[in-house]
Amino acid sequence: MTAHHTAFVKTTAAALGFSFCGISKAEFLKDEAPRLEEWLKRGYQGKMGYLENHFDKRLDPTLLVPGAKSVVSLIYNYAPQKPLEGKSDLKIARYAYGEDYHTVVKDKLKIFLDKIREGVGEVHGRAFVDSAPVMERAWAKRSGLGWIGKNSLLLNRSHGSFFFLAELIIDLELDHDEGMKDYCGTCTACMDACPTDAISEPYVVDGSKCISYFTIELKEEIPASVKGKFDNWIFGCDICQEVCPWNSFAKPHQEQRFNPPPELENMTRQDWREITEDVFKKLFPKSAVQRTKLKGLQRNILFVEDQDARPGDRERE
Repeated sequence: MTAHHTAFVKTTAAALGFSFCGISKAEFLKDEAPRLEEWLKRGYQGKMGYLENHFDKRLDPTLLVPGAKSVVSLIYNYAPQKPLEGKSDLKIARYAYGEDYHTVVKDKLKIFLDKIREGVGEVHGRAFVDSAPVMERAWAKRSGLGWIGKNSLLLNRSHGSFFFLAELIIDLELDHDEGMKDYCGTCTACMDACPTDAISEPYVVDGSKCISYFTIELKEEIPASVKGKFDNWIFGCDICQEVCPWNSFAKPHQEQRFNPPPELENMTRQDWREITEDVFKKLFPKSAVQRTKLKGLQRNILFVEDQDARPGDRERE
């Protein structure tokens, strides 16, 4: 029955629009423990104090779901047809173009868990989308969905890295997949391209130096030491993904809820400078950009703006 249940789970995942589904045994992540401890010891979490909490739960899925037997890891694509160009050079990360992925993918996972129960019987478990202390990249790697690249993101040979990871931790016994080897080779494109030197060494990202950290997680003023290094990113950053050769294989998503509102394409620099609460709500009604609130986005815009306007800026607008 285990093989039958495994096939059912993977077929159901594909039918719901997940690009890949991999399965691993729900057990303590002993190899990840010392790495996580060292990362925290170095202070790479910055002001993200929540990453210091629930150390044991991050490593042991049975503490999140008692009796858990399997971790089902999933990939949900968000690569757009093309980057959002608009009428200004201010940029937001691709994952935030449309509706918040937490909502979109969580909706899929609820249906997924219901269908497993319909097809298999009583199954206990929980669904996760970057919303609990789950080391999703470690589980995805174990499940054969890809390998962890030098930029610390999961890379997949046929989809690159523009995708979300999600998990079901369930008490259903399933066949486990084998991990995938590392295909980064000698490439250091992501390390070379990071303008804030956040990729401190291969496979290790200093979160406290990442542009995404500064523009999303940091609630206080952005330090002057990184002035001029944001390359016009006002929410998140895709630089280490844009330069990754594996993202040449990324395929456009088919999720309508991830499409940006037309108004976002028409924003000029002047529009961004003068953004109001009403415009903010219209541009990002259900977007992850809501995390910064208007005040945070305005802070980011001001930070990347050249205070001494370059000749011709006004005319171009």
